[in-house]
Amino acid sequence: MGALGDGEVRRLRARAQGLHGPGGRTVADAVRLAAGLQAQDAKACRLQVRARSRGLTAGDVDAACAARPPAVVRTWLMRGTLHAVAASDVRWLTALLGPRAADMYRGRRARLGLDDDLLARALPALERVLAGRALPRDALVERLAEEGVALDPRGQAPAHLLLYAAARGVVCRGPEAAADAATYVLAEEWLDGVADAGPAGDEALAELAVRHATSYGPVSAADLARWSGLPATAARRAQAAAGDRLARVESPRGPLLAAAGAASRVPPPGAVRMTGHFDPYLLGYRDRDLMLPPAIAPRIATGGGFLMPCVLRDGAVAATWRHERRGAALTLRVEPLTGEPDPALSEAIAAEVGDIGRFLGMPATWEWTTGL
Repeated sequence: MGALGDGEVRRLRARAQGLHGPGGRTVADAVRLAAGLQAQDAKACRLQVRARSRGLTAGDVDAACAARPPAVVRTWLMRGTLHAVAASDVRWLTALLGPRAADMYRGRRARLGLDDDLLARALPALERVLAGRALPRDALVERLAEEGVALDPRGQAPAHLLLYAAARGVVCRGPEAAADAATYVLAEEWLDGVADAGPAGDEALAELAVRHATSYGPVSAADLARWSGLPATAARRAQAAAGDRLARVESPRGPLLAAAGAASRVPPPGAVRMTGHFDPYLLGYRDRDLMLPPAIAPRIATGGGFLMPCVLRDGAVAATWRHERRGAALTLRVEPLTGEPDPALSEAIAAEVGDIGRFLGMPATWEWTTGL
């Protein structure tokens, strides 16, 4: 096929993410479409599933995470960030990315007093206090203190210990407690009954490259490195190891890679999807200028990994939005990035807002606004 235009690349990327087309039929399907969802905020993670599915509800997301065995598991993976992934992918992704994630924060752990001796004592202590149970962080810190592992509950030491333990495959997130409070469980207990047939070594690297290209493609090796947290050399080696499972496509920005066959039919224009906070769509690339022009990027990527909710039209950011909940009703306010309401978007936004309300189980209305 000939070279792709920018609009075609955007539509292919949106389709790869499940943001252009029917999406997934289950929560695990939606998670796989994105190659993992950002999970540091439970409410935001639920909306990420909604944007990549049809007919599911927020309760379905919670049920998929709480089922035994779980369909979806939350743990620290790409870039050392909390992600929701299909349960069958936890072990091999942790083995591949965990060492890198643990090493990323070595200096920070040292400054928090998490030296090698404490870490060596903390991992078996975690295994003892979490055996057969899920605990919220405060209770977990109290139990660890009883085991001789003292942490300041007001600081960042508990969070960094849990990240390290997850990177070592010891813990992961469990079901949500009341008010979306996080709980923690032993990973192997939680994964009991989940088949372990994942790749290893270079095969795992190759599989990661295929997953990234399938969910974000067309992409570059620099995009894979940025998304995964792997060094650039490892990202290039991963794409090379994928062989003919990836196909080269030409674009105005140079040669890119997509899953084999994925670029042979570009989806038609006309797709509008509303994504929430922390949505991973804009996190899969070193350079996201194609979807989010630099002049408006500070309004969406506000720093510290924080991403505002977006209205996407064919994979390009067209507006931002926020919501207010009053009682049992939801009001969304949409601000176009051009500063002027776009009547051509109104019907599609209304449909998306209606679906957000259905997903959350409450009536939802919307209006154009400026100055969010």
